[in-house]
Amino acid sequence: MLGIPTIEIVMALGALIVILVGCELFTNAVEWLGAKLKLSTGACGSVLAAVGTALPETIVPIVAILIIKDEASTEVGIGGILGAPFMLATLAFTVTAIGVLGYTRSGRRKSSEMNVDAKVLSHDLGYFLVVYLIAVGASFLPWQAAKHGVGVGLLIVYGYYVWMHFKTGVCIAEECDMSPLRLSPNAEEPRLRWVVAQTVLALGCIFVGAHVFVEHLTTVAASSSVSPLVLSIIITPIATELPEKFNSVLWVRDGKDTLAMGNITGAMVFQSTIPVTVGLMFTDWVLDKNALASAAIALTSGTLVYIHMKRRGHLSPWALLVGLPLYVVFLYVAFWS
Repeated sequence: MLGIPTIEIVMALGALIVILVGCELFTNAVEWLGAKLKLSTGACGSVLAAVGTALPETIVPIVAILIIKDEASTEVGIGGILGAPFMLATLAFTVTAIGVLGYTRSGRRKSSEMNVDAKVLSHDLGYFLVVYLIAVGASFLPWQAAKHGVGVGLLIVYGYYVWMHFKTGVCIAEECDMSPLRLSPNAEEPRLRWVVAQTVLALGCIFVGAHVFVEHLTTVAASSSVSPLVLSIIITPIATELPEKFNSVLWVRDGKDTLAMGNITGAMVFQSTIPVTVGLMFTDWVLDKNALASAAIALTSGTLVYIHMKRRGHLSPWALLVGLPLYVVFLYVAFWS
């Protein structure tokens, strides 16, 4: 802690509290938004929640690549693009697993076995594994036009993925016990305008909190002499996206495990298509050793969880903990190999 300004630590912690408040409001609001739109649990978790909380992080590489445009910012942008799937498949899995095991131990949950729709989550992870493998493989293509073609293909695939989620499943209101809307606690059926208002308020808290958190965490890291590579590939995705995945911890507390995991797996699909397309279209998309290592670890973690669900038909939090040792492997590759 020597040399790190105390105010920076206080501001970072304050921003984290704002993010957590936003997450509490968001998880409550997105359930009601899904009910109003008559969407399934899978669509709410894998599309509405995942995209809603992933958008702020997506802005960072887009600004770096499309607006700033210099060589250093482009590297930071690519690091942010690859860092998001990597973090989701390692630390986000781990945090959710710890949440399940912790709530079970404290008595908030009846069982540590996760009550998920394995078909929905396998569908998400299957998409992620295919599209991300294609995206990483595109870095070896010698023609920029071919990389552009892959980018267009990824956009089409994501559009189809969203359409598939929206057209299938039972309405969330029929599957889950709905808690009263926080902004309209006395209404049995809150009005749409209050649902939308709470959703916007929640995303605002998450967005502002995440950016303040990043700003002050970056200063803390710089004061600790952490390299720019760590900031672009590791610190920034952790700071911008991991706090927002506390949505998943709140959902597992309430036993809404498909929403919790869909929030992560849906974000994995989004982050491996939309931001990656920006990289394919507007950079050379040539990945170095550390970038390829992060992608390989994300794919390995996703594959192991996918195989686990396919074989057992359900999900154990212990399977999600595979993300933690894989994260440590990346740190070894990046700094000591």
